[in-house]
Formats: sequence, structure tokens, C-alpha cells
Amino acid sequence: MHIGVTLAIVFFVFVFIMSALRVLREYERGVTYTFGRYTGTKGPGIIFVFPGVQQIVRVDLRVRTIDIPSQDVISKDNISVKVNAVVYFRVVTPDNAINKVTDFIRATSELAQTTLRSVLGKHDLDDMLSERDKLSSDIREILDGMTDQWGIKVSNVELKHIDIAESMIRAIGRQAEAERERRAKVISAEGELQAASKLVEASRMLSTEQGAMQLRYLSAVQDIAGEKTSTIVLPVPLDILKRLGSG
Repeated sequence: MHIGVTLAIVFFVFVFIMSALRVLREYERGVTYTFGRYTGTKGPGIIFVFPGVQQIVRVDLRVRTIDIPSQDVISKDNISVKVNAVVYFRVVTPDNAINKVTDFIRATSELAQTTLRSVLGKHDLDDMLSERDKLSSDIREILDGMTDQWGIKVSNVELKHIDIAESMIRAIGRQAEAERERRAKVISAEGELQAASKLVEASRMLSTEQGAMQLRYLSAVQDIAGEKTSTIVLPVPLDILKRLGSG
């Protein structure tokens, strides 16, 4: 009889111990509650939890990723784009992640979406396309500061795709073409202005230097003689015509 009672007690103690033991992996922590009150964070390794008195909530400390679905963003220059991104984060304070927010994964995702729209909406489309790294860093810093109270550390944010509507792409192409044409006309006008200035300067020099005029005439005759033509027109200086007329 005594042996049977002893075996029963031993069996009961064994079952109690086995039900009270928990094994937490290296990347896990157990947020412990005693009669509903937070009493500490345990792990990793083997921990003891009194059945019916204590409860634990396992928290994974590894880096997690959240895909932010495409967000409709209106840029500062009123261009509608769709932007999606990925957020890398991990839990650094398990008790805050459990006690201060209902679902820290969903809360981080929702906050990332609103932060992305808010930050990108302050920039032009050109900035979104050319400064992705800077914008990603700005989003990460804001998001990390806001999730710090939840015990969350945001390590990185990457903008994946910035999609523009087809009609907007055509409009941007037309705008770029118009800008190229404008620059070409400006360059052409500047060239004509410089050429006109040089011609005026040359005219003044030829009008004041008779020797220079004669050299210009000889150069013109040489150019004409080098061409295959049966008719040669020789330029005659005006002063010679005047002399012939007076004679």
C-alpha cells in the first residue's frame, strides 16, 4: 500500500515537473506572468513555470521582414505614383513588445505604410527616383524612433518599386522633349549672337584697315579661282569706283 502511494506521489511530481518545464531556444524569450501580472522575462534554456499560476508568452528575437504593399503617393510636384517597400526589424525589449501593443507586427506594418506616404509626399518625383537611399534612410529613422516605445528596432527600409502611370510617363517624355528643344534653341541663339558679334568686330576692323580689306579681297579671289566655274566675279573696292567716276 505504501509503495503504491509512493509511486503515485512520484508519478504526480514527475508529471507536475514535466508540465512546468519549458525550453526556450537561443533566439526566444519568455515574457512571464504570475496571476496575470508581469513578473519578468526568462530564457533562453530551460525555465520553470508553475502550472495554473504562471503563464509565458514566447517572443522571437530574430530579424523579421514586412512587405509594405503598394501605396498611392502624390509627390510634391503632383505626380501620382505607386511605391512598395520592405522593412527589416527585430524585437529588442520583449516585455514592451507584448505589454505595450496588441500586435507589434501589424502595428509596425501599419505605421510603416503611413510613414512611407508621409515622407515621400514631401519630395518631387526626381528625388524619389534619384535619392532612394536617402529617402529609405529617412523613413527608417522616423519609423525606428516611433517603434522604440514598443521595444522594436527597425534596422533597414528598402524602397523596392516606384511605378508611374503610363499616361504620366508619356507626359513626362513630352516635357523632357520640350526641355531639350528649348535648350537647343537657346544654344543656337547664343551661337548666332556670338557669330554676329564677331562679324561686327571684323567689319569694324576691315573698315579701318585698308590693307586688311585688300587681303580679304585677294582671299576671296583665291577661293573663287579654286572652284570649277567659267565665270569669275571680281570684287572692286568702292574707293576705286569713286576715283573712276570722278576721272
